[in-house]
Order: sequence, then C-alpha cells, then structure tokens
Amino acid sequence: MNKIALYLPNLCGGGAERVMLLLANQLADMGEKVDLVLVKSEGIFLDKVSMKVNVIDLKARNFLFSIFSLIRYLKAEKPQIILSAIEKANLIAIWANRFCRSRSKNIASCHNNLSNHYASAIHLKRIMCPLIKKFYPYADRIVAVSQGVADDLIQNFHINPNKIRVIYNPIVNADLILKAQEDIQHSWFENNDAPIILGVGRLTKQKDFPTLIRAFSLILQQIPAKLIILGEGEDRGRLEYLIKELKLENDVSLLGFVENPYAYMQRSDVFVLSSRWEGFGNVLVEAMACGCPVVSTNCPSGPAEILGNGEYGILVPVGDVEKMAKSIIKILTNKELREELSNKALKRAKEFHVEKAVEKYLQIFSEVCMGK
Repeated sequence: MNKIALYLPNLCGGGAERVMLLLANQLADMGEKVDLVLVKSEGIFLDKVSMKVNVIDLKARNFLFSIFSLIRYLKAEKPQIILSAIEKANLIAIWANRFCRSRSKNIASCHNNLSNHYASAIHLKRIMCPLIKKFYPYADRIVAVSQGVADDLIQNFHINPNKIRVIYNPIVNADLILKAQEDIQHSWFENNDAPIILGVGRLTKQKDFPTLIRAFSLILQQIPAKLIILGEGEDRGRLEYLIKELKLENDVSLLGFVENPYAYMQRSDVFVLSSRWEGFGNVLVEAMACGCPVVSTNCPSGPAEILGNGEYGILVPVGDVEKMAKSIIKILTNKELREELSNKALKRAKEFHVEKAVEKYLQIFSEVCMGK
C-alpha cells in the first residue's frame, strides 16, 4: 500500500479543488493511505472529506511560506507519491521535494490552458511562465486534464511529451447523481412558465458571461426564457450593470455560489458554457451527467474533447453572440433534439466517472514508483 499525499492550497470551491477531493476520497475508499496536505485547512469542501482521509493542515501564512512546512512533512511522513494541483502548488511541491532530497515521486497536475490563462496577466506571466518552463521538467510526471492542455505544455512550455499523461478529470460519482434529485426552492422552476437556460462558473473574464447575457437578450426577442447564472466573482458588478443596461432584470438571476448546482442542471432546459478558455470544463460534464443538453464555446481546451467535436452537444465560436443565441434557440424549440442531446449527454458522461480516472492515476503511481 502506497502513502499518497495530495497537496493544494485549500478546499475553497474551485474545479481543481473538487477534483482533488474526489481523488482523495476514492483512493482512500480503495484502501490507499491518503494525506490531504493543505496550505490552510479551510474551504467549503472541507466537510466533504472522507473520514478515511488524513487532513494535514500546514497552517502557513501563504503559498511561499508553506514550503518550509511541506519540507518538514515530507521528511517526517515520507509519502511514496506527492500529487499537487494548481501552478503555484506544483512549483512549491517540486521545490520542497528537491530541497529535502525526498524519495517521494512528484506528480504535478495541470488544470488550465496556461498560455491563455496568463495571456492577459502580463506581470504574472513574466514570473510564472519562466518558472514553469524551468521547474516542471523536474516533476516525475505531469498530468494534463485534456489533450489541449498537454499540447500547450509541449508547444509553449517545452515540456518533454514523455513526461506528460492525459487524464480527464474525475467528475461523475454516486453523490452527484443523488444531489441532482434534490428539490430547488425557486419560483422559475415551480411556475414552469418559460424554459430555463443555465450557466455555472466563477464570475471572471475567463468565463465570459457577458457573451451569454447578450445572447440571452437576442433569445428574448424570439421566445420567452429565463437565465440563471450560478457562481461568484470579481465581475459581478459588471454583469449586474450589463443586465440593467439590457433591461433584463426580470429575466436574469445571478444566484451566487450554491452548494448543489446539480439540482439546477437536472431541471434546466439547456446548459451553456461561454468560456474564452478552459483547462477541461468540469461543469460541462456535470451538466451532461444530469441529462442537460449543452451548448459550449469551442474554446481551448477541453470542450471539443468532451463533446466529441459536436457529437454530444453544440459547439459555437468563442465570443460569437449570434451563433450562441441561435444554438440555444435551436435546442429550446426542438423537443426531439433536446431529448436526443440529453440521452447522448448521459451516455458520454459515463466516460468521466471517478473510478475510471483513479485507475489511470494508480497506473501512473505504479509507473513512477517502479522507475519507468
């Protein structure tokens, strides 16, 4: 039995955090010894950690200072594997492992298309991109959550392809399916007066909710509908201003973060991902697992892979308001198409079950421990 350490900042609700939580719980259920090593033991997912998982709170002030606590942990506990997620955590794990000359095998997981992620953050790009190019090669393996993310690492960060393994995120489990059946206290679902369009994600530039809101404005010119967006973030004020400017206050609802988005996915008529870029696109798979037809931008990288280049959902160009509106209307006004896409979505979502992903991680753990 291996001792496996999963290292990340906290469990504050992002996609990477949820993936690491699911991995930790599933690995522990399979009999592995799992330490969940957190820079700070905090976050909304904290109470979802299995009792079989040992939570290690480094109690560090920030990422940089966590390196000292992580070094002490590696020396004392000597895990066979340390798996990290999010770029800063990956770098800290690599540095700590090398500094203390640990025999732990270092696996860094990359959850975003880094070229796009840093494109608009010039100062951060100047710091992070050279560090990633220099130190990621010291990892024993790098897990990319999509082929697009892998290609970006190879082409733009010059990572050796032999070090990279593509493992789609573990998304679907029994808990998701159960939560999708829970009731929702919202008048739009109770009254059933108009079809409901759903978007889910942090209210940031990356998710490009302005395009979805503008597309929704065009939709209302042809059919009645409602738009619900779940998530919180720094762009809330801008989105509220846009909604008011387009006179959509009675038809758009920004509900903020909700603990159970799956119940909304189960009951919505169409799910829309409007992102400019993604690493994978977890919410797409979550919506599909709930049987919700999907429309997504064909952004780098993930959605095209998830949707089989349009076989399991509709892909539209990034930022194209008119094509997004037309695609949503096409689904909302065609019952047969809705049912077809719903069935295809359910079928495709099975490919992203937690157990399948964990099997692939275990294969990598075995590879690196055997020195392959």
